[in-house]
Amino acid sequence: MKLAAYLGGLLGIALLTALVVHSDVSGLLQTALRGGWPVLLLIPYRTVYFFFYAAGWYILLRPYDSARQAGMSYLLWVTTVREAIDRLLPVASVGGAVAGVRLLGWRGVPTASAAATVIIEILLTLIASWSFAVLGVVLLMSVDAAATDYQRVILALLLSVPIPLVLARMLGSGSLFGRLQSLIVRFAGVRTPPAGAATLDSALRSSLQHRNSLVAAGALQLAALASGSLEIWFALRLFGHPVGFAAALILESMIQAFRHVAFMVPASLGVQETVLVVFGHILGVGPETAIAVSLVKRLREVVYGVGSLVSWQWMEGRRLRATAQNES
Repeated sequence: MKLAAYLGGLLGIALLTALVVHSDVSGLLQTALRGGWPVLLLIPYRTVYFFFYAAGWYILLRPYDSARQAGMSYLLWVTTVREAIDRLLPVASVGGAVAGVRLLGWRGVPTASAAATVIIEILLTLIASWSFAVLGVVLLMSVDAAATDYQRVILALLLSVPIPLVLARMLGSGSLFGRLQSLIVRFAGVRTPPAGAATLDSALRSSLQHRNSLVAAGALQLAALASGSLEIWFALRLFGHPVGFAAALILESMIQAFRHVAFMVPASLGVQETVLVVFGHILGVGPETAIAVSLVKRLREVVYGVGSLVSWQWMEGRRLRATAQNES
């Protein structure tokens, strides 16, 4: 997994380099500087995205955390840490989920229950991303009558429909992780398999039975994805190339769709820029302006993400020191 992440990172760097080489660098810098200090407003605005995700996670956790030990503010922080790990570290977008389970454990949430909510959240993310991408393609077809140009995108979306549905069916069938663990145990030669997988399967079945919670959490995730459209809309206005909100939503939906496809590329390096250039061209946005928008999005991603990673490591250090003092 780590090797694949590194290879994906190299591919992303090569793609980004090619885009910059073939663009007007001076024009790109002028466009980026034209935005001025207001582009920094996108850093605190990112909290809106995290708030929607944290609120959805809070709803999924209610059956397992009746005492509300993991409150909304804590989940908001954990959500920023998960995002920072997935976007800034070479973990192929899976390390954040593991860290999320660990951080919930700090507040007394059982590991199986925490893992179940994270898995359900990932499933809802796939469904929300697919729905958002469909909305983007529909809007794109209404903007540009040449619908044949998007047949491959539409076909890819249609072919991907069964993925979250099949996954949901497998998770709700009752013993997906138990069967996987039994298979591993059989090959490993262990006679008595641990009960962790069965506990996780039980927690997943329980989570999938709360239909209202699933719908609410999924709607909040869709709102989180849509909130990124305002970033593009705002940045393009600052760069002197205002577009309608529908165009901004198209660009954001395509970014999110291709980010999930290229999950092995750390931070979707090069992928985000390519998507903005390609679909920005269709919507009348020049390549230099498109890359400048990507730079702004990455600026708030790095600033917000580094702060979250530093706070996480500081908390880890505190716990290690506390543990060492208790043992001594």
